[in-house]
Formats: sequence, structure tokens, C-alpha cells
Amino acid sequence: MSTEALRPSSYLGEGAGPAAWLLTTDHKRVAWLYLVSLTAFFFLGGAFAVLMRVELATPAGDLVSDDTYNRLFSLHGIIMVWFFLVPSIPATLGNFLLPLMIGARDLAFPRLNLASWYVFILGSAFALASVLAGGVDTGWTFYTPLSTLYANGFVSMAALGVFIVGFSTIMTGINFIVTIHTLRAPGLTWFRLPIFVWTMYATALVMVLATPVLAASLILIVLERLFGIGIFNPALGGDPLLFQHLFWFYSHPAVYIMILPGMGVVSEVLPCFSRRPLFGYKAVALSSMAIAVFGFLVWGHHMFVSGQSAYAGVLFSFLSFCVAIPSAIKVFNWSLTLRKGEITFETPMLYALFFLALFTFGGLAGLFLAALAIDVHVHDTYFVVAHFHYIMVGGMVTAYMAGLHFWWPKLTGRMYSETWGRIAATVTFLGFNLTFFPQFVLGFLGMPRRYHTYPPEFQFWHILSSAGAVVLAVGYLMPLLYLGWSLFRGARAPANPWRATGLEWQTASPPPPHNFETMPVVTRPAYAYDMKGLKHERFSPHREEAAQ
Repeated sequence: MSTEALRPSSYLGEGAGPAAWLLTTDHKRVAWLYLVSLTAFFFLGGAFAVLMRVELATPAGDLVSDDTYNRLFSLHGIIMVWFFLVPSIPATLGNFLLPLMIGARDLAFPRLNLASWYVFILGSAFALASVLAGGVDTGWTFYTPLSTLYANGFVSMAALGVFIVGFSTIMTGINFIVTIHTLRAPGLTWFRLPIFVWTMYATALVMVLATPVLAASLILIVLERLFGIGIFNPALGGDPLLFQHLFWFYSHPAVYIMILPGMGVVSEVLPCFSRRPLFGYKAVALSSMAIAVFGFLVWGHHMFVSGQSAYAGVLFSFLSFCVAIPSAIKVFNWSLTLRKGEITFETPMLYALFFLALFTFGGLAGLFLAALAIDVHVHDTYFVVAHFHYIMVGGMVTAYMAGLHFWWPKLTGRMYSETWGRIAATVTFLGFNLTFFPQFVLGFLGMPRRYHTYPPEFQFWHILSSAGAVVLAVGYLMPLLYLGWSLFRGARAPANPWRATGLEWQTASPPPPHNFETMPVVTRPAYAYDMKGLKHERFSPHREEAAQ
């Protein structure tokens, strides 16, 4: 009997046609629904960014008007933050992998999982309607009084879209928390969990606790805008700074909703391709929880120039330095994991190493912004833009790409071209630095963000940044092509192509509908690459390709 005949039927073969996918409660298929939706939003938001960089190649506003430029950066931010960065890893890799990693058949609430995608699509429909109707001109932060009194765009429609998507986030968070607490395989104690599961748990807690604050603040904007209720307008007895406090109380924890899952991905990839156990496992796990807690205590560092109390500024500055400690614990432990490792540079490892470099550099830039005196100088300049993108794009998106390539054989049962993967990772890294490093210089020189005209002496740095944006766009388009090609022409993937240790690699690629033929029992810690027979066993893409 052939090997193919013995292969268990996969989740991809369980029912075809649109209805089978749109009505599925299989967490793996729901992950694909999210993956397709989020990819579309990523490239839509990226298109707005490219248009901005083309405009900024010259000092004069000669491509679009000032009002159009306001709408471009607003839509870019709203789409990339709320409709890609926040849900990206949890909704795609998290949905797909979490049950597999803990030995479960599905998430705790499969129907709620599918409902979360439909709620996401409903919210995104409002956001896309605001784009088609003419856009939004408030920036992604919806700051008052611009958003409540003076904005000319379709603010209420976009705010309602983000509000609705918040419910999708809460649904996902609740599902993850209950799943991790109740559905772990026998023997899978808390300190045997993969770090990816720890980061999903910390992220889910932030999702559930912080998102309602954002939802409430956006509804208050809509109420004041439509009905003239005095919430933020001082003329009606409101407080314009109240919105900033509400918004950043959610939105700084939201930074960790975006970056914590990326940290989890990197914690899976680095041990695998260095054939070493994760150094300081417990410290890395607990630092994930510490980041989630500290994230709720530092929102005021976004408001150093808002006129808040000087004593509050000092306190928030101190806490902002403190939140760097658990992040530094992770960086040092990742670095020590690599020490004396048998490192190979497959595509996921390249993306993970690039994450380590970009996240560390971006995090160090954040320490400058945490210092009161420096923040006064660089607040609302391109320095802040560069810092944010080094963390969110250089960090989160790079980690997302590492995870997508690492688990692509498990998602699809197919291998992709390692050569093209390595080229794409390198092009992305070079293009990213060429795009955003000049913006640190621009910000330090005093170039404010959100301006589409500027003095001619800044043009050199803007040209470098715009050229880098083109290179970066190519780097992001390449995986779309070769991963898409692999779906139809890629080599069949074995169950465990990377010789990794997680439970998700102990089932077929792609997995059967209920993940495991029999309930797995866990008897060893995570990342046991130092065990006999695992340390030197690895996947060689060149050998595999030659065999085919």
C-alpha cells in the first residue's frame, strides 16, 4: 500500500465549496479565513503607504492635496493597526496552532471562533465603506476635538468599524483563555507549555481587559459628533484630554497585543534552528505576563506634552523604563539560546534573526522617548514614526513572516522554495532599514510627522526613505508569489520537516480534521533539543530538494 493511501484525510479535504468554508467551525479553516482577509488589508494599507512615500519624495505637495494626504495617512494607520497588526498573529497562527500546541481537538468555543471572523468582516465593511465614501482625516488615533468638531471625513463610520472589530478581538481572547485553561493534553503543565502559548495567553488577557475601554471611547466620539453631547468639548463641559487618557489606556496595551505574539513566534523558531533548548524558559514565560501587566501602567508617556502633571510625567517616565526590563529579559535569553548553537539559516530563522535586530534597535529608541526632556524635542516628529515602525513592522510583521514560513508546511502540507524565501527575507530587511532609519534622522532634525510639504533640506532623507519603501514593497510581494506557487506546485511536506519538538509537529501535515488520531500525552519539557537523537537531527532543504 502506498504512503499516500496511508495518509489520514486532512482538514483541507473535509468538504469543498464556499459553504463548507464559510460555515466551518474548524479552527484551522477559520485561521485561513482570517489569513486571506488580513492579507488583503495588509496590501491595501501598504498601498496607501506607498502613495505617501511617493508624495514625500519632493518637498512640494505636487501629487495629492493636503486634504487627500491627511486621508492617506489616516486610512493607512487605521487599516494597518486595527485590521492587520492587532489581529494578525492571534487570528491566523494563534487560531491554527493553539489547539495543536496543547493537544486539543479544537478551541473551547468553535462557533464563537467562527462568529469572531464574521464580526471582523462586519466591522471591516464599515471601514471600507468609509474609504469608498471619501475617507477619514483624523489619523488612526481619532484625537478630539478634531474628530468630534472639525473633521470633514466619515469619522463615525470608521469609528464604528473599529468598535465592531473590538468585539471580534474580545471573542478571540475569551476563547484562547478558556482553551488554555481547560483543554491541555495530559502531562502538559503550565511550565511545559510552549512560549507561543504563554504569549497567546498574555495577549488574550490584554484583549479582554483593554478592548472595552477603546470601544467605550469610540462610542463617546460618535455620540458627541452626532448628538452634540458634551463629553470632550470644553464649551459643553467636556474635557479634550479625557479621550487621550481613554485611548492610550487601551492603545499602549494594544502595542503588546501586536508584539507579544511575535515574541512567541521567535521563541519557537530560534531554538529549532539553533538545536538548543530555550535559555531561561521560565524567565521568558513570566516576562510575557509581566509585559502584559506593565502595559496597563504606562499610557501617560504618550502625553508628556499634553499639559499633564509634571509628577505624573516623572512617574510614567519611570514606569516606561521599567517595562523595558521584561523585554530585555527576552532579548538576552534569545541571544543566549543562540550561543554555542548549531545554527542554520533557513527562511524562518532569517526572519527571526532580523526580528531580533530590528526589535532591539526599535526598543532602544523607545528609551529615548521615555525620557521627558528628549520626548519634548522629538514628540510628533518622524522619530516617533520610525520607532513605532521598527517595533510594529520591523518587529511584529517580521515575526509574523517568520511564523508563516515556519508553520507553512503544517498549514498547507507543502514546502516552499528556500532560495526565494531567503532572498525575500533579506530584501525585506534591507528595504525596511532604508525606509525607516532615515526617519530617525528626520525626526531628530525636527521634521514633524503628518506633513506633506517640508523644507528642501529634508529632501535627501525623504528620498532615501521613499526608495526604501519600494524595496520593502518588493520584499513583501515576493512571499505572496512563492507561497502561492507552493500551494499548487510545492513539494509534499513531511509531518515534521524542521525536526521540531512541539506537539503540532507530532501530527500529519496538513493535520486531520480533529488534529490528532489519539490524545497525546506530554512527558518532557518544551524545547527538548538537548535530548538524545534531537540535538543533531535537522532538516536540510538542499538534501530534500535534491531528492525530489
